[in-house]
Amino acid sequence: MAEIQTLADITRVHAHERGDAVAMLYANDDRSWTYAQLDEEANRVANALLDSGVGAHGRIAYLDKNAPEYFTYLFGGAKINAVSVAVNWRLAPPEMEYILNHSEAKTLLIGDEFLPALAEMQLTNVETILVLGDPGDSGYPTYDQWLAGVSTQDPQLPVSAEDTCYQLYTSGTTGLPKGVELTHANFMHCLGESLAAIGMQQDSVNMVCMPLFHISGSGWGVIGIYNGARSILLRDVDLPLILRLIPEQGVTHSIFVPAVLQFLLATEGCKDTDFSSLKSITYGASPITEAVLVEAMETFKCEFVQAYGLTETTGAISVLEAHDHQPGGDKAHLLRSCGKPIANHAIKIVDKESGAEMPEGEVGEICVQGPQNMKGYWRNDEATVDSFTDDWFHTGDAGYMREGYLYIHDRVKDMIISGGENIYPAEIENVLMQHPQIADAAVIGVPSERWGETVKAIVTRTDDNLDEQAVMEHCRKNLASYKCPTSVDWMAQIPRNPSGKILKVELRKPYWEGHSRQVS
Repeated sequence: MAEIQTLADITRVHAHERGDAVAMLYANDDRSWTYAQLDEEANRVANALLDSGVGAHGRIAYLDKNAPEYFTYLFGGAKINAVSVAVNWRLAPPEMEYILNHSEAKTLLIGDEFLPALAEMQLTNVETILVLGDPGDSGYPTYDQWLAGVSTQDPQLPVSAEDTCYQLYTSGTTGLPKGVELTHANFMHCLGESLAAIGMQQDSVNMVCMPLFHISGSGWGVIGIYNGARSILLRDVDLPLILRLIPEQGVTHSIFVPAVLQFLLATEGCKDTDFSSLKSITYGASPITEAVLVEAMETFKCEFVQAYGLTETTGAISVLEAHDHQPGGDKAHLLRSCGKPIANHAIKIVDKESGAEMPEGEVGEICVQGPQNMKGYWRNDEATVDSFTDDWFHTGDAGYMREGYLYIHDRVKDMIISGGENIYPAEIENVLMQHPQIADAAVIGVPSERWGETVKAIVTRTDDNLDEQAVMEHCRKNLASYKCPTSVDWMAQIPRNPSGKILKVELRKPYWEGHSRQVS
């Protein structure tokens, strides 16, 4: 296979070498693309973007659930050295608006389902809006109309491995999302070496169902195409459809967050499904109990690989390989770890205050060094500088090393992980404090059988008539649903230290008694 050096090369190389092979099947309407067709459509997107005034380093945004056009838009953008910005469709319109404006996106590819949200936004940079589906009376052209008559010639514009190709937004501890700049070089390492343990090949069949606005969704989708596999794309996590497609399409590989594994195991017909085609399931991004993991291994009867990483590290930077998944054996304790650093990466544990490296087995902040570390945060030099010491990236996660394996202990920054979504309390606290009857508020994660942990608001109110329903309604108007508190407790005075910082360790204690707060 010719060498793939950037995202722009992926469809180009496979179109030349195995153009007739099926690259992607969209399970929701049975459309499919060969590698030659995928590359040709990416060329049309590239030329249409140029005609729309998008140049090198221009930002192109995508707002929809999983659709195959995400990939033609991504690869087409890469061919003109543009930067893809996938927006979390679960966000509230003000949050989407912030990301689209902050990213300075010039074009927006949007699903018709999200046109009502678009109508609530004031966009400052977007010049071209394209609709997937029915544009109704919006006046915007469809994606197909935009591409009509456009040249299929590859523009062959120069693209450097060090150029930014992805800009994914991650919630910030200050309440404002940060745009993580990832380069072609970041991705080339991720695609080539990061998940080598999963054994993806040209004859693999890769299921992609996690959201494409996450690195675990879009990155996973690109891994399959990079390896020349056949990808089966689902619009979203549809449990019965997943169980039907695995035997029907001969799926060999997929990635699931632990909550999806748990839900699949509880779905009717799961135990009777033929999983014999499966070779490897990758999991990560949120807490998993040993009971769920063991049941999943027994049910799916394939290799399991755990991946730990962040958007800022282009996904996985430590992997627990299949041979280390041995429940009940000498290696059973390793199921609680998230494996060893991937190739060309180093992980060290440091004291949060002094920066000194911690001895083996002692908890500190996890720092990562290696080629998958992000370029930086877009338009946020201060946050970028704060995240690095020399070339070591500070993850904000706490953990320890033992015999070369990484164990996650907790979240340094009080982040809540619910069903695979990263939730930052400060963002919710900011919204709560906007309510005229709330004097003080703290947000913590509490145990949840279903989601690992869930959001609880602890509120000091100025009016005893303020009830839980009113608080939740206020949050639903201003936040994505998954960030909203699922319960509210009242407190006369929220405990703080002398400098005013909320004592969240104390607040969490009664709820976590008897529970282990593990993350992966």
